Amino acid sequence: MFIKKIELNNFRNYIHLDMDFHKKVNILLGKNAQGKTNLVEAIYFTSIGKSFRTNKDNEMIGFDGEFARVKIIAEKNEEPLELELLIKKEGKEVKKEGYKLSKTSEMLDNIYIVVFSPEDLRIVKDEPEKRRKFIDRELCQLKPVYYNNLSRYKKILQQRNALLKGKEIKEDILKVWDISICEVGSEIIRQRREFIEKINIISKEIHKEITNNKEILDIIYESNIEYVENIEKQKDFYLKKLEKNWKNDIYKGNTSVGPHKDDLKLIVNGIDIRNYGSQGQQRTAALSLKLAEVKLIEEEKREKPILLLDDVLSELDSTRQKYLINSLKDLQIFITTTEISKFLEESLSEKNIYIVKEGNVNKR
Repeated sequence: MFIKKIELNNFRNYIHLDMDFHKKVNILLGKNAQGKTNLVEAIYFTSIGKSFRTNKDNEMIGFDGEFARVKIIAEKNEEPLELELLIKKEGKEVKKEGYKLSKTSEMLDNIYIVVFSPEDLRIVKDEPEKRRKFIDRELCQLKPVYYNNLSRYKKILQQRNALLKGKEIKEDILKVWDISICEVGSEIIRQRREFIEKINIISKEIHKEITNNKEILDIIYESNIEYVENIEKQKDFYLKKLEKNWKNDIYKGNTSVGPHKDDLKLIVNGIDIRNYGSQGQQRTAALSLKLAEVKLIEEEKREKPILLLDDVLSELDSTRQKYLINSLKDLQIFITTTEISKFLEESLSEKNIYIVKEGNVNKR
């Protein structure tokens, strides 16, 4: 799989862009704030219809614009694939092969993309929300049904919290929302658990390779609702925990239990590195997680994903840089950077280098 071409209209600082890509390596070179990350954001947007930088689609519309447009032409299984997304202030519109899709989730399972940015390097030590975002981002690509479950869960959670903040709370109405959130929340818990079990196996092997067998990485799914194998028992257990927390939830005006409170525990040689690991250990674990994403997509979808390395190489030492580049030579890669190192120049023979300046891109 690779992206052959992209067209942008009024996307961030790109008034208009029409460019072709190399099927292997594309290096976007330029100073900061010129549009390098904006371009890879547009590419990522075609995978799940969401940005990896913001939750607000309107922020991607260029200054004083009414809309933003992203169109890509890719090749998948040796067949052409065209996707187009139009962002309007009232919502977004998605087209595949020129035909409008009824909902964003229908665009999933087409383009598989893994993004690795400086923010991802901090995923280990940052707040739990960043680790949940890592899980959700990947699962939405792998399982479109998860995307629908997550969207539904967020809406129910918002409605339940609105009820909790009200002046008059009726327990029978609260019970209705509890049943609904348990139905979809239990599915999310099961899907996340299955995903983490797979990622744990893959990342453990990668981490051992990077550290020359000196470190063992274990990734553990931390759900604040105990996992139960039987789905009906899981829902029942979930419901009882919600009811047990009614008084606390009403007092605070929000829901205290559920997948929106999940976390990942990352253990290296028996030590929880979220709080006690060195920066090197935390970065190696983050790198292992990202490379595990790539391998899992290959295994699940029988397709090599596209990799976006957004200003991340400069934050990795030479050992981790070499491991990363050598592991991914058979993928299409997009690299944003302010300068090209000698190692990068020599390691990547099949490449195009583009100069990005003030929303304009020219091949070097």
